[in-house]
Amino acid sequence: MVGITGANGAVGRAILRLAARGETAVLDVVALVRSERAAEALRPVVGPTGRVARVSYGEPASLDAALAPVAAIVHLAGVLVERPDSSYEEAHVDTTRRVVEAGRRSGVEKLVLVSAVGADAASANRYWRTKGEAETVARASGLACTVLRVPLLLGRGTEGAVALARHLRRGRAALPGGGRTLQQPLDVDDLARAALTAADPRVAAGRTLELVGPVSLPARALVERAARLAGRRLRIRSVPTGFLRLALAIRQRLAGPGFSPDALEVLTTDTRVDPAPAAKTLGLVLTGLDDMIRHSLETDARP
Repeated sequence: MVGITGANGAVGRAILRLAARGETAVLDVVALVRSERAAEALRPVVGPTGRVARVSYGEPASLDAALAPVAAIVHLAGVLVERPDSSYEEAHVDTTRRVVEAGRRSGVEKLVLVSAVGADAASANRYWRTKGEAETVARASGLACTVLRVPLLLGRGTEGAVALARHLRRGRAALPGGGRTLQQPLDVDDLARAALTAADPRVAAGRTLELVGPVSLPARALVERAARLAGRRLRIRSVPTGFLRLALAIRQRLAGPGFSPDALEVLTTDTRVDPAPAAKTLGLVLTGLDDMIRHSLETDARP
């Protein structure tokens, strides 16, 4: 049985759908969520062999109970945009530490940590730094561990899909730096399959894999491609990155947590990675870019 933290997000839901449809070797899952509302929403998704457990990362007993029957954990918790109740340190490092501690107490064999391309415990960027610190915690856990570093995600329920759908609905897109940043999007279902494959203790233990999509292209080209596939006209406007960075720094100083210069840097840093090594290790045939876009738009970006 595999435990899925952050199971109510786009990746968690993709994992639950795959398991419920019998499309993976792993069929038995425990979806860990923090609210009763999320638990109610997931009960129809988990299928007959899955279950939902409500947990609190501040209450070790709740994690222990949820993980008692679990052999592996896929840890998905994380945020790009901080909130007053969820800093990068809390969402990335603290949750990983608590899941690791509960996993050790419960006899879990394997931990799969979904991280981010660019994660680095020495980074000046707090998002990447805390992602890197979470990786350090995972590797030192004593559990067999695989780290999956991922880029922008597309497909059902993802933030990337939401953004594409919004641009096409409005007929316009304002892109930082004119959309010159290279993106290498990954289909959320490919990540779900990869995470469940890596949950096997024999697969990629001790490895850090950069799991990216098959094509790296400028953000502007991605948006234009989506417009062509949808048969829509789209007007693209450039927003100076320096102006955005300054405006976000002022907003952060006055209003506190929210979309920040660190988050902007993540979204405007090039991603250009060889997709072959991770795909080969995990036995994946990566979804093509046009199909990713179709998956995003066909579902109207809903989970």
